[in-house]
Amino acid sequence: MNDVSGELVVQDRARVYTRPVILLLSATFILTVARALALPYLVVYFSQVFSLGVTDIGLVVGGALIVSSLLGVYGGFLVDRFSNYRILLGAATLFALAFAVAYQVASLVPFIIAIVMVNLSYAVIDIAVKSGIGLLVITDKRGSVFSMKYTLTNVGYAIGPFLGVLFAKISPGLPFAVSAMIGVGFVGLYSVLGERLPQEAGAVRPNNDFARVLVHLGRNYRLVCFTIGGVLSAIVFGQFTAYLSQYLIVTSDPENTYRIINYLVTTNACVVIGLQYLIGSRIHQNNLLRMLLLGMLFFITGLLGFAYAQGWMVWVVAMIIFTVGEIIIIPAEYLFIDYIAPQDMRGVYYGAQNLSNLGAALGPVLCGAVLSLYAPQAMFYVLSLCVVAASLFYFLGSRRGGHS
Repeated sequence: MNDVSGELVVQDRARVYTRPVILLLSATFILTVARALALPYLVVYFSQVFSLGVTDIGLVVGGALIVSSLLGVYGGFLVDRFSNYRILLGAATLFALAFAVAYQVASLVPFIIAIVMVNLSYAVIDIAVKSGIGLLVITDKRGSVFSMKYTLTNVGYAIGPFLGVLFAKISPGLPFAVSAMIGVGFVGLYSVLGERLPQEAGAVRPNNDFARVLVHLGRNYRLVCFTIGGVLSAIVFGQFTAYLSQYLIVTSDPENTYRIINYLVTTNACVVIGLQYLIGSRIHQNNLLRMLLLGMLFFITGLLGFAYAQGWMVWVVAMIIFTVGEIIIIPAEYLFIDYIAPQDMRGVYYGAQNLSNLGAALGPVLCGAVLSLYAPQAMFYVLSLCVVAASLFYFLGSRRGGHS
């Protein structure tokens, strides 16, 4: 890119919510709504259409998440090698096609492959958006933009399931068709507006093959520590509704479980949407480790609140405390990866960070095992130990200064 274009990018970086940044945030919001339209009802769809049992459904849904997380590392590698415009357009096209296939097919294996492709393409879009934010926004302002991104993701997850219910009442497969149409609409919008995104100024595309990149990632002490910390913390917050439902089923009746979980999901969404930007915008490179450890403290306090909760009000207060921890941890993780990633490898570093989804998949499995072996409250002590272990790895990864 020539010097004039480089100067324009530098000027744009001084402003935060430029047109390209708004377009990236729009991609997050629109495609999250599309994903949230259909995926929360996968369990019901698998049961109704394919007549799968609960155990098989858990294996399929968890397996799809794990496979897409592992493939997401290669997706991050592609983000580094091609322009954000081409990657976002290609991934969004795959996203729409995968939902269209899910709507059309009547056999199980092609449907599962389509769901893996939905998760993979969404993960690549997420990586490309984060990489683009790292390019377009000055360091001091990235925390607030990452927080805005996470807020929009949660708003999308609040809107999507509500719309999904309305469409599912008409036909069980209709949410997949609507998600595909939203994806197509975004591809059309982005193919017109996305061309105006500035390309990565001064960035040198890596020539290393994927195997060498994996070796580099494995040798980066800070990234390894932070990835392990991310997996451990994702066990705690990645699918908290799943393990809280497991706990409530064991300790109370189904009606109470349903009522409490509804309260907790609503509370979590309201707190995230209301406080995410306010808290997240105050996280920056100089207070990163302090904020991470503070977030972990909120997690442990919330978990202990769950362990001793009796009435619904205590559950709600514990969820508010727990959610503040989530609000702190998410943008702090983004910022840390952004800080340690070399300029030409942001995508693959964010792809490695997405491996934390393995923790989200592992959480309900671990908690189910603990509930079957020990007293129910022991589950929250095990989760608290995961938080402590995650804090240790975050601390170890934060000790070294500069890029590794």
